[in-house]
Amino acid sequence: MALSANDIFNSATVIPVMVINDIEQAMPLAEVLYEQGMRVLEITLRTEYGLEAISLLREKMPADAIIGAGTVTTESQLQQVSAAGAQFAISPGATPGLLRTALQYDLPLIPGVATVSEVMQGVELGYQNFKLFPAAAVGGIALLKAIAGPFPDVRFCPTGGINSSNYQDYLALDNVACVGGSWVIPD
Repeated sequence: MALSANDIFNSATVIPVMVINDIEQAMPLAEVLYEQGMRVLEITLRTEYGLEAISLLREKMPADAIIGAGTVTTESQLQQVSAAGAQFAISPGATPGLLRTALQYDLPLIPGVATVSEVMQGVELGYQNFKLFPAAAVGGIALLKAIAGPFPDVRFCPTGGINSSNYQDYLALDNVACVGGSWVIPD
């Protein structure tokens, strides 16, 4: 059974953003994060190993691990991550084409937004769960508080500028379901 964006958001407090520069690091890193209680893992497409890492982790990680793709920017990438076995996709932005195409897949897209207009475009197509990116640069907590009024049913996963000293401030907001970031990745 396919997961929904709500399922993803309800399964995580912190979603680690994994940039895989060497395929040999994918499993050990995923295992450490999983052992620390992080069941939702985002593998970015920022390197040549992203798709391979998604396939590998889907094959080798425990069944309750949720493996998704990050930095999905095109309709073609959406197709590729679906074929690689990703259970969700996260984009840094939200083009009309990407939003519409994602509705055709059994793969929830969590589109990135930075403005109220982008939220409105997503809501118009049925989206209720968004990535706020780059959160700190576009207003962070103040923006999320302002958005909560006109959009009480919309939930966010802020990324970009989230770190160990401010993530709990974000999680304290009613419209923030989880946060994402690379600060949780061990050195």
